[in-house]
Amino acid sequence: MGEVKLIGTHQSFPCARIEWGLKIKGVEYEYLKEDLSNKSDLLIESNPVHKKVPVLIHKGNPIAESLVILEYIDETWKDNNAHSLLPQNPYERALARFWAKFIDEKCVISVWGACVAQEGEEKEKAVEGAIETLSHLEKQIKGKKFFGGEKIGYLDIVAGWLSYWLSVLEELGEIELVNAERFPCLHEWGKNFINTSPIKDCIPPREDVLAYFSFGINYVRSMAPNKA
Repeated sequence: MGEVKLIGTHQSFPCARIEWGLKIKGVEYEYLKEDLSNKSDLLIESNPVHKKVPVLIHKGNPIAESLVILEYIDETWKDNNAHSLLPQNPYERALARFWAKFIDEKCVISVWGACVAQEGEEKEKAVEGAIETLSHLEKQIKGKKFFGGEKIGYLDIVAGWLSYWLSVLEELGEIELVNAERFPCLHEWGKNFINTSPIKDCIPPREDVLAYFSFGINYVRSMAPNKA
């Protein structure tokens, strides 16, 4: 068990990505719960550049950043009795990496921006931008059960926060971005994903996620200039 350790916090969806990847691959690991308000020496030593979770430690070697960790897991445990997370075809693998980057650099940022935006024109534009960004994922998942085909793959894991964490952000931001009418394929994918093992076994309590995001949203809003 001590060979593989995961430094993380259960409320964080990048950390959930790593748990999902490890469980799909059948890798046993030790979870080291991190207090982000009082970061441990181990976290700072393991990720001195960003000092953030998740960090995977394998045989004493730390690996940071969730997308990097997922690829490491897929490449390291190839011989486990589990399917590959990334596609085997080079072109399809490149596309999966492209869309993973799009999700983290565009979707996450635009959804967060819509949640924290001030009411009025700023909020309306932010919501419109988030919906436009998510529309690209709707096109990608159309006609598929999962982004990875019939089985959960790399891109499903990267997009997995949309199946659970998004609804918390929508509640806190008093917005609605994804529903069965606007994005029927993405909505159906979310239900399929969140109800599949081992995904559903690594979901934190909703109240914990609400508290986790509420702190961040309130902080951002408090730092925004007063337009009154």
